[in-house]
Amino acid sequence: MSGAMKPENKRSDYLRQVLRRETHSARSGAAIVAAILVAAGALYCLLEMTLGATGQDPWLLHPLDAAQRAAGLPGATPTPLLGAAGVLLALLGLIFLCNGLLPGRRARHIIVHPRVAIVVDDEVVASALAKRARMAAGVTREQVMVTVSARTVQVNIRPTSGRRLSEEHIKSAVEDELAAMALEPTPTVQIKLAESGVIGV
Repeated sequence: MSGAMKPENKRSDYLRQVLRRETHSARSGAAIVAAILVAAGALYCLLEMTLGATGQDPWLLHPLDAAQRAAGLPGATPTPLLGAAGVLLALLGLIFLCNGLLPGRRARHIIVHPRVAIVVDDEVVASALAKRARMAAGVTREQVMVTVSARTVQVNIRPTSGRRLSEEHIKSAVEDELAAMALEPTPTVQIKLAESGVIGV
């Protein structure tokens, strides 16, 4: 039937969803916190308005009184206190804004495979690339440090004193290892050789 989705397409969509979930952090935590804050504020306002409508004293502060005080700021309020409150509110707003706009990518990469979903941590990728770079440079494990991000692999090497290293040779070896991994997205390789070397054993 033309209107029915083929099993291959269903599987592909399912794998895509799984990979998306495994490589990106969920927004449920921030959404739950925001919902709790909004609900708590609404319940508090409802409570104070109910107390005011029944002629009772406010529990903490009536919303209308709070609005009047906010309109009268700074008034007698100490400037450092207002500054700290402003910074706190701005930081809270920035956190929620970043959670809403940024992709929230986890430190993981996808290994391209036609039939299964494979996700690997960036630490595992960095370890494998560090081993390949170490072999290409002929140095010890302590002389190589590799950091892997979404788009970049940074290889930092401290050469052994008295030995010249070929940056292009090391970069080619690391790129060959990346090509064998078939990562998605494929990061670019950057090699940085330290100016000062270490004394060989």
